[in-house]
Amino acid sequence: MAVSEQDLSCPICYNVFRDPVLLSCTHSFCRECLKTWWEETPLRNCPICKRSSCSGDPPLNRALSNLDSDAHKNHIFKPIDEVTPGFRNQLEDVLQRLAEQLQDVNKSKIEFSAAATHVEAQARLTERQIQDQFKRLHQFLEEEEQSRISALREEEQQKRRSLEDKMAAVNRDMEALSETITATKKHMASADVSFLLQYKAALERVKCCPPVVGPELGPGALIDQAKHVRNLGFNIWKNMKDLFQFYPVVLDPNTGHPELSLTGDLTNVKYGERQKFPENPERFGWHRVLGSEGFSSGTHSWDVEVSGDDYWSVGVVSESVQRKAPMNTGVWEIRFHDGQYHAVCRPKQDKTLSLEKNLQRIRVKLDFDKGQLSFSDADTEEQLHVVTKSFSEKLFPCFSTINNRPLQIIPKTISVKIK
Repeated sequence: MAVSEQDLSCPICYNVFRDPVLLSCTHSFCRECLKTWWEETPLRNCPICKRSSCSGDPPLNRALSNLDSDAHKNHIFKPIDEVTPGFRNQLEDVLQRLAEQLQDVNKSKIEFSAAATHVEAQARLTERQIQDQFKRLHQFLEEEEQSRISALREEEQQKRRSLEDKMAAVNRDMEALSETITATKKHMASADVSFLLQYKAALERVKCCPPVVGPELGPGALIDQAKHVRNLGFNIWKNMKDLFQFYPVVLDPNTGHPELSLTGDLTNVKYGERQKFPENPERFGWHRVLGSEGFSSGTHSWDVEVSGDDYWSVGVVSESVQRKAPMNTGVWEIRFHDGQYHAVCRPKQDKTLSLEKNLQRIRVKLDFDKGQLSFSDADTEEQLHVVTKSFSEKLFPCFSTINNRPLQIIPKTISVKIK
C-alpha cells in the first residue's frame, strides 16, 4: 500500500515524523512537537481532536516509526550546527552578488546623471553657436539692407536734384515770358497816341524774347527700380558665400577620445588635457575622432592640413570598426609615426612610404561606387597611395593625433554656376 508524504508528516510541524508517539485518540505527533504543544496547553488535549490524553508520556508509534525508517533510509542527516554554516555561506554568496549588482546599478546611475549633465552642457553650447551664426547672418543682412537702401536713396537724391534744376530753369523762363506778356498787354491797352509812339519798342521787345520750350525728362530720369530689386535674394545669397566657409567634413565630438580637443566649429582636432566625457558606445578608447557623416555611395574628397612631429593619421574606417579595442580590421589611412609615413590597411600589413619632402596637406578622395580610395599630396597632387576594394560598409572619415598642433580640415572654395 502506498503511503503519501502527508501520512508521514506531523500535523504540528508538517515535517516527516521524528520519534512519533501515539495518543489514545489514535492521532500521532512528533514527541518534541507534542511536548512543546502541551507546555502551552496544560490540559494535554490532542492538538487535532481536542480529546484528553490519558498519559503524559504517550507510547512510541512503532508502525509509523518503522515507516519513517524506510522513508529516511536514503537520507543523510547531519547536526544542525554542521549544516547551518554551509547554508549561511550560500546566502552570503548570493548577497555578495546582489551587492555587486547594486554597485553596478549605482555606477550606471552616476554615469547616466553625468551624461544628463553633459547633454545639458552640449545643448547650451550648441544653442550659443547657433545664435552666434544667426547673429552674423542678421548683421550681414542688416548691413546689406542698409547698403542697398542707401544706394537707392542716393539715386533718388540725384534724380530729384536733376529734376529740381530743370524745374527751376523752367520757372525762370516762365517768369521772364510772363513779364513780357504782361508788359505787352499793358502797352496794347494804352491810348492810341501812346501806343503808336511805343509800338516799335514793344514790338522789338517781343521779337527779342527768347523762345521757351518745355524740357523733356530724357533717358535715365527715373529710378532704375530693376537694378535695385533684380534677383535681389539671389545676389544677397551669392554675397553670403564670402561670409561663411564650407567644410566637406566636420568632426563628431561624441566619437572623440577624451584627450582630444575640438574647436567650436568642429573642424580642428588636437591632443590636450583629458576631459570628462560620458563613456558612450560611439566614443573611441584610442586617440581618434570620426567625421560626423559616413559615406555609402558617391564621390567625396577632403583636404587636411597636417603638422607636428608626433603621431598623427588621416583616413577612413568602416562603421563597425572596434572603438574600445585594437582596430585590426576596417582601417585605411596615411599615418606619420617615428619620422616616417605609412600607408595603413587593416587587416593587411602596413606599407612604408618614401617621400622627398614632408607633407603639409593630404587629400583623401573616396569613390565608393567604384571601390577606390586614394591619398595624395594636396599641394603637388602627387599620389601617395591607392586602395582598390569593394566596400561593403559605410565609411567614416577618421583622424588621430597626439600633437598639440591641430589637424585641420581645409574649407572648400565655393562657386556659383548659373545654367
